[in-house]
Amino acid sequence: MRITLDELRRKQSAVIDLLEILSLEGQQYMARLSMDGKLLLLSDKNRTTSLFRSAWQIQDTLASFDVRETQVVHPSAYHEMVGMEPAEIEPLRIRVQRQKT
Repeated sequence: MRITLDELRRKQSAVIDLLEILSLEGQQYMARLSMDGKLLLLSDKNRTTSLFRSAWQIQDTLASFDVRETQVVHPSAYHEMVGMEPAEIEPLRIRVQRQKT
């Protein structure tokens, strides 16, 4: 599912349980929000995924919201190497911020 910044602003007392900053080959980033048990991609008014130039830009964009935990997520490129058997490799997750509950 998708959500825009305007929709997020209209939510009363919006709490983002987990902000995942997904790295796209280290050059662009997108935001996936876990809210009320749902995963939501931050999108523009045309329902296109919003892309950011840095993890900091995403954090600045969402600074006015209650974000409980933030992780930068880097998918592994090793499973794509030539000559290697396909494997399910978990992405690297780096916790950037976490609120005490």
